[in-house]
Amino acid sequence: MMQFMLCHNNTSQVGGKELLQQWQAQPNSWIWVDLYEESVTEEQLFLSEQFALDHNVISEAQRSRHPPSFEVFENYIYLLLKPLDAESDSLDFNTFQLAFFASDRFLITRRTKESPYLARLWQRLEQNGSTDESPMTLVAAMSHRVAQRYGGVLLDLEQRLDIIEDELFDSPTDTLMKELVGYNTGLRKMHRILAYYVEVFGTLRNELQNNGDHQHAAFNDIYALIERFNSLSTLYQNVITDLIEAYISLNGHRLNQIMKVLTIVTVVFVPLTLLVGIYGMNFENMPELKSKHGYYILLSAMSGIAVVMLYLFRRVRWL
Repeated sequence: MMQFMLCHNNTSQVGGKELLQQWQAQPNSWIWVDLYEESVTEEQLFLSEQFALDHNVISEAQRSRHPPSFEVFENYIYLLLKPLDAESDSLDFNTFQLAFFASDRFLITRRTKESPYLARLWQRLEQNGSTDESPMTLVAAMSHRVAQRYGGVLLDLEQRLDIIEDELFDSPTDTLMKELVGYNTGLRKMHRILAYYVEVFGTLRNELQNNGDHQHAAFNDIYALIERFNSLSTLYQNVITDLIEAYISLNGHRLNQIMKVLTIVTVVFVPLTLLVGIYGMNFENMPELKSKHGYYILLSAMSGIAVVMLYLFRRVRWL
């Protein structure tokens, strides 16, 4: 599917490929072409013929999986982002490919999924005209939205981590551990994407600043946001790692306590079992075997041994 919008003299017009002729005939106009679920071959042919785009970056934009990237060409820039999809609002997220080809005269967006924010921008431009809008302002707006979505997920995680930390020390459970491991996996994936963004937006900001483009201020803000969120993802990874280690330590301490109790019980009953075993033997000439008070003497000895051992354990603070 190809959508076309021609912007000229603060007005906008939506239509089909016929707008390309008007765009070429009006040097002061610019056109927005949105590509979604289009045939790969037709898409390559269209972009190469109508806009003379580099074949390699077209192929890169069409890949189903590719890290964020940025390249500068003589007449346009290429920017590839991985926004969160519309259903993703937690660390169990999915992304899609969103590619921009932008110059003073055109903006081409290519996406692999529906983008509600892009649709809202398109509708706003269609209804209100192109006043104060340009291809780079739209790229900046969508890039800022991408950064905000990632930041929203991270800031929501901060509140959940505070709750988990309290619950972990009150009543550590395997459910909390599973949740932490899941968060750690999601953060690792997000941190990898944000690290690419730091490099991409840093390069883009510097390029615009070197060319004296006034849009560099907007991309400087986006870079600052991405850098902050990248640092937050690292911080939260460290926090989660500490919480996992704390959980393991608590479980280890609890296991040690259980083993200590079992050890005390074993040590106390070993000598008692030994005495019972000895006097359970069927020999005729055993000491005290036929004694009138032998049973009571043996029970007293066993009780005395148990009391002494419990006292010793108490003395060394095992009890």
